Amino acid sequence: MQLTYFTDYALRVLIYAAVRPRSRCLTSDVATAFGMSRHHVVKVVNELRHLGYLDTTRGRDGGFALARQAAGIRIGEVVRRTEGSMALVECFNRDTNTCLLSPACGLKGVLREAFDAFLAVLDRATLADLVAEPRWVRQVVALHPRTARDKHA
Repeated sequence: MQLTYFTDYALRVLIYAAVRPRSRCLTSDVATAFGMSRHHVVKVVNELRHLGYLDTTRGRDGGFALARQAAGIRIGEVVRRTEGSMALVECFNRDTNTCLLSPACGLKGVLREAFDAFLAVLDRATLADLVAEPRWVRQVVALHPRTARDKHA
């Protein structure tokens, strides 16, 4: 199972916001901190706002922050809602399946069980769980864009 870049970026944006609970985050800061395209970060933030995970404000004092408590954001739910098609293999999608082995396939059940186990582990974790380790939080907080003053040093 490989997550899309969109889901990967969505999780990073949520983690970035979760370790800054009293701050408005900027898409440009996230893009710089993680070395991602600002355009992609804007798309991710807009989708996370649409899904109810982020609260966004436009303008000079704008930015984004978590729209709800980190403890209420399950990682499995985020993955399901941002990943798009969750068809691990062709036969998982009845509408597009053309595999001739599907009716009697022994592999499909094993793959379904493994996939369900993967999601079950993600369902147990919340965003708060991910940012509960102080040493890791310090590392994430340390990810910040270089200021104009830093650039001249």
